[in-house]
Amino acid sequence: MRKAFFPVSLNLEGRSCVVIGAADDREAIEKSAALEESGAQVRRIYDPQTLRDEDLEDVFFVISTPQDAALSARLRALADRRDFLLCCIDQPKFGFVAMAAIAKSGPVRVAISTAGLAPRVGKVLKNALQRAMDAKFARFIAHLAERRTSVQSEHPGPESSALRREAMIEAARGFRAEVSFAYPPWFEDAER
Repeated sequence: MRKAFFPVSLNLEGRSCVVIGAADDREAIEKSAALEESGAQVRRIYDPQTLRDEDLEDVFFVISTPQDAALSARLRALADRRDFLLCCIDQPKFGFVAMAAIAKSGPVRVAISTAGLAPRVGKVLKNALQRAMDAKFARFIAHLAERRTSVQSEHPGPESSALRREAMIEAARGFRAEVSFAYPPWFEDAER
């Protein structure tokens, strides 16, 4: 089994990113929107047949959605030479990055990675978290952020760091999250 990928978040503010995928490709559309939301400068290449090596000069991150091994191998060779991060969707052997399933609410992002081994499980986890991270959760986070700002102004300076920490722990006291899993019958049978 493949080793787990190292989880990381990227600061893409102002970085040049390229998404390769058809104009109506849902995955390419979603990835482009997520990159733009992160502040990236996104360029789309809709037809991989028109891709020129020069199109990937001075880019930081490339996401390719076509399930095309020849294209993915070409992109990997370019990434090795030009030092850009590469994600070939559903073809992890070609890239350096596996996209995580992201549940989000307000500024909170929870990333779920299966290292490309079980994307459907990642999506189920993401959807369950997304349902739990509803509008009330977003309001709770906003209130905590306001409280944090207030506590920091009431207790400035390095000598008050323990007091600030304790105040924020107290503010979140009572928040709970519960998680449980249900498995398919074939797996339950195999476990017996």
